[in-house]
Amino acid sequence: MFLSVFDMFKVGIGPSSSHTMGPMVAAARFLDRLRAAPFTAHGLRASLHGSLAFTGVGHATDRATILGLAGFTPEGYEAEAAEAAMVRIAEEKRVTPEGLAPLVFDPATDMRFDYDEALPGHANGMRIEAMDRQGDVILSEVYYSVGGGFVLTEAELAAGDDVDHGPKVPYPFRSATEMLEMATASGLSIAEMKRRNELSRHPAAHLEDGLKRIWQVMDDCLQRGLTERGELPGGLRVKRRAADIHDALREEYGRNLTAPHIINDWMSCYAMAVNEQNAAMGQVVTAPTNGAAGVVPAVIRYWLDFVPGAQASRVPEFLLTAAAIGGLVKYNASISGAEAGCQAEVGSAAAMAAAGLCAVMGGTPAQIENAAEIALEHHLGMTCDPVKGLVQVPCIERNGLGAIKAVSAASLSMRGDGTHLVPLDACIETMRQTGRDMHRHYKETSLGGLAVNVPNC
Repeated sequence: MFLSVFDMFKVGIGPSSSHTMGPMVAAARFLDRLRAAPFTAHGLRASLHGSLAFTGVGHATDRATILGLAGFTPEGYEAEAAEAAMVRIAEEKRVTPEGLAPLVFDPATDMRFDYDEALPGHANGMRIEAMDRQGDVILSEVYYSVGGGFVLTEAELAAGDDVDHGPKVPYPFRSATEMLEMATASGLSIAEMKRRNELSRHPAAHLEDGLKRIWQVMDDCLQRGLTERGELPGGLRVKRRAADIHDALREEYGRNLTAPHIINDWMSCYAMAVNEQNAAMGQVVTAPTNGAAGVVPAVIRYWLDFVPGAQASRVPEFLLTAAAIGGLVKYNASISGAEAGCQAEVGSAAAMAAAGLCAVMGGTPAQIENAAEIALEHHLGMTCDPVKGLVQVPCIERNGLGAIKAVSAASLSMRGDGTHLVPLDACIETMRQTGRDMHRHYKETSLGGLAVNVPNC
């Protein structure tokens, strides 16, 4: 099994990897099919189903789909150009993607939220169709946004094409048990095994440059979030808090009377800064998703700022270790809130961050696996119930608490020798089963929990 570090950490836009980035990617894939088709389409239409429909407005899913059909991609997204395109599409009622003739598309009628028909493959389903001049469908495709910006067609999902089919990697661990066995046999760290797997697919310069860019984008997002103020979009009138908290913490820093637990406020502040940027449709890195994007960078920033001996040169080791754990969770369970609740998002992120921190603090592979298990275990059962379908409440604060749990898990694991009762594999399987049993009201539909018990208008 192989999932690249660049699959787990993708540069994109907020507020959601599954509900914003995924639909934009799906639309781009549909355009590629049209470019390769022997016929000429006249118009397009799209429909959102399941969680994409129920929380699509709050996640800007319709906007992302429209922009995707106009040729925008998450990695190349430019806010000003997107705004201009949305105005133009609304006025002209057509999209003009590169390499294709103009296509009729009226956002008011051709972008539909279907609250009745749930597509069978995944909670995040969407259908895109191309029509001829008579209005007959000449090309249709169902896409599933399965979390973290990953997108599969209906056929790919049925065939299991989310599994890697590339060249064999030197350490193809599919479980934490296999990962530890390979680490023992090889004498390598988890990060080094992951690095060698990556180098079997990518040149060394590509890997190193890519890892540097991932951290740079993460840190840039965090730093912007520590300076920007005002209300977040969406109608809840949620006020940005990270900048004010950060200013207060800096003013208090170094005072002898400051309580030790204030370090938790620093971690929360860092994570909230990222997720406030995400909520405002800023540039973020999936880690492993947008909704959980603040946990990993917050823990890295905490480590660099407060842990003696921390070195920026070891951030790639942190990211590689975290990606190895994230890959196991995705392969054996889910990183999608619409599929398994927030345990699959913030829980997975906390496990990844705990593993990464444990690694750069000198933890053994067994201690790293223990750190990941502790962090994930204590997110089991966490639901995804965003108020008004926005990635704001409880999502922003939840990232702060996820970062705190990650640091606690790493620290606790290093107090032992890695021996523990619950294996990470068992915890991941428990998360999968819990997500399967969880009522759909608590899986990113905003039909239960806080989403219905908190006034949101």
